[in-house]
Amino acid sequence: MINGKTVVYTSGTFDMLHINHLKMIEYARSLGDILIVGVNTDELVESYKSQPIIPFEERIGLMKAIKGPDIVIPQRSLDHTDKVKKLHFDVFVVGDDWVGKYDYLEKLGVTVIYFPYGAGISSSSLKKRIYENYEKLKAKADGHLPMDADTGAGTQGA
Repeated sequence: MINGKTVVYTSGTFDMLHINHLKMIEYARSLGDILIVGVNTDELVESYKSQPIIPFEERIGLMKAIKGPDIVIPQRSLDHTDKVKKLHFDVFVVGDDWVGKYDYLEKLGVTVIYFPYGAGISSSSLKKRIYENYEKLKAKADGHLPMDADTGAGTQGA
């Protein structure tokens, strides 16, 4: 708490910003007076999953541009012990794909809420869908002309 105000912290990669990201931020916003959003740096993300599609500077810019967060900061570590001490947050909200990972914050007096992402969209599912659509388009294009077809290109004047 800061000056009697409840401080909420949420964080994520926020790659390929989608509706579930916005729902989590809106929910976190509803829990307190000050909302701080941490955006995982590219280096942090690469330490536990594949490289983000959207570069860090653009992802943090998107978070700063949307309605909801009061403060947007880079997040360089998944350990939030120091952040609790520096930012004095009372509530931490994170997607339920991280259930159990942040229970240690409760010993520091922080209420931890694992936001139910629900079925449907995620950055990982978006990446998969884009790749699958690419593969379908590529197969269709590759099937349009046989690979050994002579299109006549480059044979004029021979």
